[in-house]
Amino acid sequence: MTDPKLLRGKPGVLSTLVKAALPAVPGVNQLPGVKKAPRDQFTGLSYAREGAVAERSEVDRYAGVCGFPRKDTVPLPYPHMLAFPLHMAIMSDPAFPFPAIGSVHLENSITSHRPIGVGETLDIVTSVGPARPHAKGTVLDFVTEVRSGDELVWESTSAYLRRGRGDGSATSGLSIPGTPTGGIQWRLPEDLGRKYAAVSGDHNPIHLYPLTARALGFPRHIAHGMWTKARCISAIENRLPDSVVVDVAFKKPVFLPGTVAFAVASEGRNHTFALTNPKDGSPHLVGRTTAL
Repeated sequence: MTDPKLLRGKPGVLSTLVKAALPAVPGVNQLPGVKKAPRDQFTGLSYAREGAVAERSEVDRYAGVCGFPRKDTVPLPYPHMLAFPLHMAIMSDPAFPFPAIGSVHLENSITSHRPIGVGETLDIVTSVGPARPHAKGTVLDFVTEVRSGDELVWESTSAYLRRGRGDGSATSGLSIPGTPTGGIQWRLPEDLGRKYAAVSGDHNPIHLYPLTARALGFPRHIAHGMWTKARCISAIENRLPDSVVVDVAFKKPVFLPGTVAFAVASEGRNHTFALTNPKDGSPHLVGRTTAL
């Protein structure tokens, strides 16, 4: 894999959406600067941000949408907000062989090595290698490392599924047995996707309005997967140690508006949790935490 490309500044919402959408448009996707590289030639891609600051105003807005209290340290999943522009830069790069539209966020794992202070300056690198086989297609692992100076303070892996001809011998993804069901119910408002988009920068049309979601094959718009993970973490964050791994698998979409049920089971310092449909118990998200 080559050295990371440096991302300077924050890309605009409109330009990001256009870059993400054009490779999925027949004809347009063959134009220079839009055409994607052949999949069998992809060896990897990496982007970096230097001097990203966890600004108080942005941290507080994120915390408010996701249910975290106001503190002098950032919510455990917050660095994903600083890394998301790198995800989009990679997906929009012609060297990346897949269009951003149609990628399904399948799993996410976060490792927090220590709390990150509000106002702390961070250097971030996100990298992705060649796709690996999956039972329903292929998966690309976006690996992010966040450093404060030379210290690795936070890292994550986001697995994105590209549906297609699967490999029956390949794994079907993360399995977390024994996750609880039932629990407290949360009513999610119709505008949740737009509120989270405003603080995260993820303006994927499937999350915004029924009309924009229907254009991409959904009956109505759905909550962001990383919002569901963040909301679950906020419900148990006072139980988590400073050094912890939080793994989740995204199962079924949460349609907006809607009602979900959150439940957690604890064993010592570790926890399993789930976000389910309160009517039939089917999972939207299953997760676990592992103390380091």
